[in-house]
Amino acid sequence: MKTIKLAVIPGDGIGKEVMPHALRVLDTVADIHGGIKFSKEEYPWSCEYYLEHGEMMPKDGLDQLSDSDAVFLSAVGNPNLVEDHISLWGLLIKIRRGFEQSLNIRHAKQIRGINPPIVNANNFDIIVVRENSEGEYSEAGGRIHSGDDEIVVQNAVFTRKATERAMRYAFKLAKQRRNKVTSATKSNGIVYSMPFWDEVFKDVSIDFPEVEASSAHIDALSAFFVTRPAEFDVVVASNLFGDILTDISAAVMGSIGIGPAANLNVNGKFPSMFEPVHGSAPDIVGKGIANPIGQIWTGKMMLDHFGEHEIADKLLEIIEEVTEEGIKTPDIGGTASTEDVTNAIISKLKEL
Repeated sequence: MKTIKLAVIPGDGIGKEVMPHALRVLDTVADIHGGIKFSKEEYPWSCEYYLEHGEMMPKDGLDQLSDSDAVFLSAVGNPNLVEDHISLWGLLIKIRRGFEQSLNIRHAKQIRGINPPIVNANNFDIIVVRENSEGEYSEAGGRIHSGDDEIVVQNAVFTRKATERAMRYAFKLAKQRRNKVTSATKSNGIVYSMPFWDEVFKDVSIDFPEVEASSAHIDALSAFFVTRPAEFDVVVASNLFGDILTDISAAVMGSIGIGPAANLNVNGKFPSMFEPVHGSAPDIVGKGIANPIGQIWTGKMMLDHFGEHEIADKLLEIIEEVTEEGIKTPDIGGTASTEDVTNAIISKLKEL
């Protein structure tokens, strides 16, 4: 019996509502699997925690999390209580950087039973590999002067090591899928970092001659995600570009509420973290209609991370069976509650 130690952070808003349902699904998976079980430690770190303690997580928060096998996070943020840059950098980014989670992986595909808001969906299936440690989100820059003389400098930092790491992961992933990698660039407008990005992509592609490699400028690529997403397999992107593309791909699925994500530590020193793409959605808190699929699909990605591919694939198949039967929350055209969707998924799992 393999025990997977989860550090559970429900976070804010609907995060507190969907997390218990996702944990019910994972426990059901463990019951039918027979070879794994989950031990869970929950942490109350959130915007409410910030208001009480003046910080999003304790100073020894990373030490508390480091003993886990994975961090299972939900939505973080409540701009009505705490400014977004405080909640983001005080918890999510702090964990990503502190645990050297250098890759962010997000999956988007056409889900049966959900009508995507585009006409040319054509059963698209895209994984975006996002460099997660530097790039445009680097903490390099500053502000000086004030008034009309105020100057703000934000430096985008790209290293060959991190850039190549993301690209090699993308090519290896493509070999398991449809042998196609697209690089998101903007070398026609960004003078130094993007030509460098293109050079590294070309160098890495030489080692994978069996994989079709191409580049697309981020503005055109964003449009292509909407007009012809089925053309893409694996897309590799910098921190900012990957962030934008994955919100687009989640929306193209039909709702950002169903998108999953993984923040991977690839050196084995620290736990990886798994979180849905969606936010805390304060406008629907307490209504019982938050879509649990994003959190549950994120759990599927976590199962994959631990090598449990067969049951993970079955879980995604069951999610699609449920949506195809019309058991859907309002954001994807249904009338079901959070609990209705979760119960349907669990019921089908128990039939295995």
